[in-house]
Amino acid sequence: MIHHTPLALALALGAALLPAAPARAANADSSNEGVSPAFERRAAEAVIWGIPLVSTDAMRDAYFRDAGAKYNDILYWSRPSDWQNQTTTPNSTSHYVYANVNLRDGPVVFDMPPSGKLSVYGNLQDGWQIPVEDFGHAGIDEGKGGRFLLTPPGYKGPVPPGMRQLAMSTYNGYFLLRLTPVSSDPREAAEANAMAKQVRLYPLSTAAAPKPQRYIDMSDRLFDAIVRMDDSFFDRLAKMLAEEPAERRDMVMRGMLRTLGIEPGKAFAPTPRQRQALAKAAAQVRGDLMIEGQVSRTPWWPNEIWSTTGELLPLAKGGFTFELNDALRIDERAWFYFKAFASPKRLGTATFYVTQSKDPSGAWLTGERDYVLHVPANVPAKQFWSVDVYDLETSGFLRNAPVVGIDSNERSLTTNKDGSVDIRFSASAPERGKGNWIALTPGKRWFAMFRFYGPQPALFDKNWVLPSIRELPAPPK
Repeated sequence: MIHHTPLALALALGAALLPAAPARAANADSSNEGVSPAFERRAAEAVIWGIPLVSTDAMRDAYFRDAGAKYNDILYWSRPSDWQNQTTTPNSTSHYVYANVNLRDGPVVFDMPPSGKLSVYGNLQDGWQIPVEDFGHAGIDEGKGGRFLLTPPGYKGPVPPGMRQLAMSTYNGYFLLRLTPVSSDPREAAEANAMAKQVRLYPLSTAAAPKPQRYIDMSDRLFDAIVRMDDSFFDRLAKMLAEEPAERRDMVMRGMLRTLGIEPGKAFAPTPRQRQALAKAAAQVRGDLMIEGQVSRTPWWPNEIWSTTGELLPLAKGGFTFELNDALRIDERAWFYFKAFASPKRLGTATFYVTQSKDPSGAWLTGERDYVLHVPANVPAKQFWSVDVYDLETSGFLRNAPVVGIDSNERSLTTNKDGSVDIRFSASAPERGKGNWIALTPGKRWFAMFRFYGPQPALFDKNWVLPSIRELPAPPK
């Protein structure tokens, strides 16, 4: 005998009383098959939730495809980046060092050289881009360097003498080191490149006799690591979730992803109609993040447009886990990893930055117009300052732009008599003052990021003010 609970009995009776569903006509429209309202809702939520993991995979693909690298190879930029470094908001000042690691076959050793006199700052990230540790003068090694053992989830093995364990919660991860010369002296650039070639990664199993380290110079080479916000986003998400252990904080979302056909042990095979819906959801989220990320930030100076990410400060202090007050803040996390990567474990005072995406009238900054930024004298930056321009749609440098940024160490920079500097933003180079010019692309909206290296008190007490970028008046006809 079957005993019905009241709820089960009600459901059984309801099903019995419902009229039979009419048979589908042979020529019925089936264009919406497999795409329910729940499918569309969960597709958008999956994009918001999965951005940091998918971004890691996009960078890893660039590492394999564009650099021809294998896990533990070291990529370095022997010169500051140009537009071909297609990552999210890189600077055009540092010499970058980057590598992907995978711990499926066991622990990996990381040898970090001493920082010396260089300005060195870097991080190890797990697959979800949660920072595991910082390196450099403000990092765990205090600029002295050291030997570290990266261990996979659940590792219970020994840690050899002389190594410090860095326990990873994922199998995938990556390093990013920023080696920043504090002047335009070519000797400092040479020191940065020499340091890059002292970084080493190798399996613990080969520690007794590591193979020669492979270094790949990515200057003048495309490194296309920007996430495509289309249906391929979900292919990446399914792939990465299959590679990584499930964590309790993500159990609800992993269950919801079954609606999209993403579940353990099953191939992800959406229909053409579902792919259309997935692409639409990804594009919609991209549009939301573009606007939300630019218009809701807190102005740094009351009467100017420049803003900062002050809302993220409580999350930054928590090591960029985006867990705050018993909640996983996926909206803030999505915005952050749409705009950036390689966050610090400990928020330091090495740099501070402000951004601007609209002019004082409220119009988006766009490549069809010409603009100027007046940088007053005595910028409160102990080392130097810089300004870079990014594509609003991708958060990467404008593709094919001949000049993506300027810093105060530039020898070609023209300074006014009072110590101030005027920077020109336009699609065409001006006849005079090309050293003060940053290129724009017609048809592209953009935003600027102004960085202070070694920020000083006048920035935080706001006694020094950076005027907003303003449109130049059209020349008389």
